[in-house]
Amino acid sequence: MVMVDSIAPAGLGDHALTEAFLKSLDQFGLGVMIKDASSGRYEHVNDAATRLLGLSSRSVVGAVDAELFDAAQAMSLRAADQQTLAVPARGVRAEHKMELAGGRREFVTWRQVLADADDTDKKLVSVWQDVTEMRQKETQLQNALAQLEQQQKANDALRREVQDNQVRDTVSGLYHRAHFEEQLRREADLSSREQREFALVAVAIDGLDEIRAKFGVDGCERVVEALGRLLRANTRAMDSPCRLGGDRFVVLLSGIGLAIAHSRMEQLRRQCSQHIIPFNGQQIPFTVCMGVASFPHTAGGIDELMRSADRALANARETGGNRVALASIQFVQEA
Repeated sequence: MVMVDSIAPAGLGDHALTEAFLKSLDQFGLGVMIKDASSGRYEHVNDAATRLLGLSSRSVVGAVDAELFDAAQAMSLRAADQQTLAVPARGVRAEHKMELAGGRREFVTWRQVLADADDTDKKLVSVWQDVTEMRQKETQLQNALAQLEQQQKANDALRREVQDNQVRDTVSGLYHRAHFEEQLRREADLSSREQREFALVAVAIDGLDEIRAKFGVDGCERVVEALGRLLRANTRAMDSPCRLGGDRFVVLLSGIGLAIAHSRMEQLRRQCSQHIIPFNGQQIPFTVCMGVASFPHTAGGIDELMRSADRALANARETGGNRVALASIQFVQEA
């Protein structure tokens, strides 16, 4: 865009000078229109302005905006004029969208008040530049960038989905064993360094063989799906629920101790016992049992922690299922 700091000669009384000024801006494709500030009637217009606005110089000179444009456009032009007259010492930039014979066009204008020596004869000079094509290109660029951003988001989502499928069980939506074991090692290292605790929960579906015998493999998978959803809903982003295989599940609860872990798993147990799965016109109820162990209170290493949780799980099963059992806390006797 061509920017003009001083958009007119120091005086407009010299007709020849005015004509030279109007023609000088034609080479830049800039329209120039000069109107009497008091009456609002146009006194001069260059060829570029008539081309831009689709008007003839004969129709413009002597006319006011209301005679050349529709009411809304004339009101917009009048508002820009009034703003310029309010600050005569400096120019005012404005934008106008106009419906012309050739279609909708967008213009950037620069207005400035010019006066003679005694400040009695004031003129309002406006320089017009058609920015329609530039704005269209800007819009096209913005649309292209938006499409590129959407495509990037779609690619990122697809990549996350592919990565997620590599570490998650397709039925339960829970992590695979390899991912869980990696997270468990990291949590144990972090807890050892920072001397904090975390919990490990072994989970099993009660009577899964009976469910499979009564409802088939599909019914069994529906139960696994339901438990997976409940496990994900009852764990945080920092936790790691995992399906080891079959009816065996484990949950790593980061940064919490035995008592809080027991409370959360008891809540999960109740949700499972109250959850009914619709299947082929029937309903599949299910329950779970859980064994809760913690590091370092019930075990001082990863392998022992797994065994501790498994022993607690076995205890919950032996006492009838649908239970949460706690692992025994280790007491170290001082010498």
